[in-house]
Amino acid sequence: MLEYGLIQTRGFTNVIENGRVTGFSVLLRMPNYRGAWGSLIDGADVTVDGKAFPRESVRWTLGGRTFTLDELQASTGVHWDLDAPAVVTVPLDGGLSAGVHEVAVTVLLRSPYIPAFALPLRFEDRRTCTIVPTGIGDDAGFRYGVSVYSLTGDINTVMTLEDAMADIADLGGSGVELLTQGIPGYPEPSAAWIDEWHRLCETYRLVPTNISSWVDNQMWRDRDLTVEEAAAQLERDLRLAHRLGFGYLRPKFGVISPELDPHPTWRETVLRNLDLAAELDVVLNPEIHSPTPIQHPVTQNYVRFIEETGTEHVKLLIDTGIFQTELVTDGHPGFDEDEVPAFLRPLKTPMSDLAEVLPHVGFVQSKFFEIDDQLHDLHVPWADILRTLHDGGWSGWLSSEYEGRREPYRGREQLRRHHALLRTLAADLDRTAR
Repeated sequence: MLEYGLIQTRGFTNVIENGRVTGFSVLLRMPNYRGAWGSLIDGADVTVDGKAFPRESVRWTLGGRTFTLDELQASTGVHWDLDAPAVVTVPLDGGLSAGVHEVAVTVLLRSPYIPAFALPLRFEDRRTCTIVPTGIGDDAGFRYGVSVYSLTGDINTVMTLEDAMADIADLGGSGVELLTQGIPGYPEPSAAWIDEWHRLCETYRLVPTNISSWVDNQMWRDRDLTVEEAAAQLERDLRLAHRLGFGYLRPKFGVISPELDPHPTWRETVLRNLDLAAELDVVLNPEIHSPTPIQHPVTQNYVRFIEETGTEHVKLLIDTGIFQTELVTDGHPGFDEDEVPAFLRPLKTPMSDLAEVLPHVGFVQSKFFEIDDQLHDLHVPWADILRTLHDGGWSGWLSSEYEGRREPYRGREQLRRHHALLRTLAADLDRTAR
């Protein structure tokens, strides 16, 4: 599905030809109510950060074929369809710098049924777009992914799962994180849906990373789940994770305290599934999430369980919201507008605590709330987090999880900013380590 605006989030990228960056491209939605023949396109005026690029220099790609403006206007049988974006490529030696840019585009179209004095029709759009430096940050030991949770509110309304996966690939991510209860037909999705999931992963070259599941201990009003019932829920989700190709599963147990103490049956529930987790080679990742710090009985009990069992199939999932240093004041769905729930308040977990448990960390859910136009995170100290992971010799997935304001399309742009920030910081780490 295309975004409503003329300028699309996806596709704003530098163009590499023969190993050299020769320009940048922008995806544009057909802005008219009907499509247009290529011969009726009078060009596109593109401006980035106040610098205008002549429309005569812009190349157009429609239907997989690329044209200069003169070639497009002389073409026959070339049509800009309503459901297919045009790729506009602007020559610029070295391309655009990584980060956020102010982009303005005016598309000029002619229409044979409108009097010539009223032509060309002008369609304008202006927005901020982010160049993600996809070629850097790969040597620091991190792999970059995205949790589909980041697009809550957009999925199934203004975008599809395929849109989400195409976005992840476009921003240079190679991993996708999913929620079990976002899967159609869960807990028994159809064979057709599973086949489509694998097709999408192959199409966009994405690795299924972590699937977040729930053991709903208090799902009944009159009683809690028995250990047998809880273990059965976890077993069911382990088998589903394996069918979908996931290597990690986050089991969110029901909680019994404001500090997120898990239901007392959690330990036995996991013990009954350890052999199955090993057989399927799926690592269980109980989540360390604000307001629970690392130096807390919840976290320490998980660590003790790992050490006592000696298992390689239970690791910690660190949600980076525990390192938050500034208050999030944008609100949260399900709470009063002026209410700040405990998990949005700064916990300020020290980096020394992270370093202490790194040997037991399997997955990092890279929670963030807001990245500004200068690629500054307003709440989470990413330079410190990545430095601690890097210095501790940790390697693995950084899975971006946006939990800021839920406005249409906002998560898509914020994810691009987050990956631009992570890759820039990781590249700095790699340079200083050489």
